Amino acid sequence: MKSESERRAFWRDRPTLVTGCTGILGSWLTEALVELGADVVGLVRDWVPQSELIRSGTIERIKTVRGDVTDAETMNRLFSEYEIDTCFHLAAQTIVGIANRMPAPTFETNIKGTWTVLEAARLWPETGRVIVASSDKAYGEHETLPYDESAPLQGRHPYDVSKSCADLIAMSYARTYDLPVAITRCGNMYGGGDLNWNRIVPGTMRSVLRGERPIIRSDGSPRRDYIFVLDIVDGYLRLAEAMIDGALTGEAFNFGLDQPLSALEMVQHIIALSPYPDLEPIIEGKAKNEIQDQYLSSAKARRVLGWQASHTLEEGLSKTMQWYADYLSGSEK
Repeated sequence: MKSESERRAFWRDRPTLVTGCTGILGSWLTEALVELGADVVGLVRDWVPQSELIRSGTIERIKTVRGDVTDAETMNRLFSEYEIDTCFHLAAQTIVGIANRMPAPTFETNIKGTWTVLEAARLWPETGRVIVASSDKAYGEHETLPYDESAPLQGRHPYDVSKSCADLIAMSYARTYDLPVAITRCGNMYGGGDLNWNRIVPGTMRSVLRGERPIIRSDGSPRRDYIFVLDIVDGYLRLAEAMIDGALTGEAFNFGLDQPLSALEMVQHIIALSPYPDLEPIIEGKAKNEIQDQYLSSAKARRVLGWQASHTLEEGLSKTMQWYADYLSGSEK
């Protein structure tokens, strides 16, 4: 593990691209990179004023390029004109329900967007490292849990398939072209700045902060691995810092808390931290095309990168609850 001074020395003035920089992970990762002194370029497709990157003012401290991750001309120009050394490719359509209803745009962004970024990185001779954000969903459904990085990628539903494909494309660029690419597969990420209210954490927090009963779309039994966004940021930084002279090319890393919870248990944890601890959730039991249990082993990240989550579930949820309390108090005035 690098010391704080070594980490700052590594990132100082390093030309670093973050696609999807206005999303939850992109916002917090970009803020961390700016604080470390990196020369950050953010790709922005849609202007979302509520994004943490914009609300915090961090976007004023980076270079921004407006464009779509699937546009080859934009990506080629971006890599060459800004002399990108490090790329965090986070841009994606991340909502399972949207992918089920309208799969084609999800395939376009998640699959074509990945090969477009990787091709631009391949053509630019100064590319030092690319980290592609895959997902635990890329594994699909397996009888043996938790998933480790050797588990086959066998998504079956649209979102899962899009991540399996993007993951395999990244590995093909590593193996065929020796492009310095590594892949991250994270559990269900939560934290301040996630405004996709149909996800379990933001949706539940908005409900309980308003004194309303939260809604669980499933029957409450599916088990997932939940991980606080700042712990994922640390994992991404450690991985990038370890990718020196082609090290870890083609490698994938799981990042999770390794403490799977059912949807009902997660909602109950959130309710217990809220101003209304006696609320009872509404269990709809309507969710479709979702895998029953999905959770990870982060042993490889601990062994190779020296990474482990530094926030307990309660610590991460408490910080997240405070973010939403502040956000909602401002947005509802």
